[in-house]
Amino acid sequence: MSKLWKRWLLRIPPPLLFVATFFAGVGLQRLVPLPRLSASSSEAVQIASFGLLACGLLLALSSVGLFWAVRTTIIPFGTASNLITRGPYRFTRNPMYLSLVLVYIGVAGMLTLAWPLLLLPLPVVIINTIVIPFEEARLQDVFGAEFAQYCSNVRRWL
Repeated sequence: MSKLWKRWLLRIPPPLLFVATFFAGVGLQRLVPLPRLSASSSEAVQIASFGLLACGLLLALSSVGLFWAVRTTIIPFGTASNLITRGPYRFTRNPMYLSLVLVYIGVAGMLTLAWPLLLLPLPVVIINTIVIPFEEARLQDVFGAEFAQYCSNVRRWL
């Protein structure tokens, strides 16, 4: 991928990338409908989806809350003032992105929409191959060995 594309994609806020992909899936569902689940399986999927949505929202709130508590930025282009390694950051280096995935799956499941689920890899690949490496390079510059040690102990996703 060219540097120009990468710079352009880095300017899209990650939540907007997920929302735009979701609505593209909704549009595809209207244009090229995929079959919906039966009523009996739909209820089970909706219950599970609600659980994923709730977990995603809790994960997002706790992650952002930690950033606010130590007064560091959540903006990918901002310069971090603190390296957060507690709370959900003990288990994943990217709980905010993980929360976006959980919320996305939860909403798609509650609405029983297949197209958004089929498009989910698009924002995940962009986040994983462009946004996270950019952010991690900046964190490495700011925190050096401390960040390298953190990366060796905590996985990128789960």
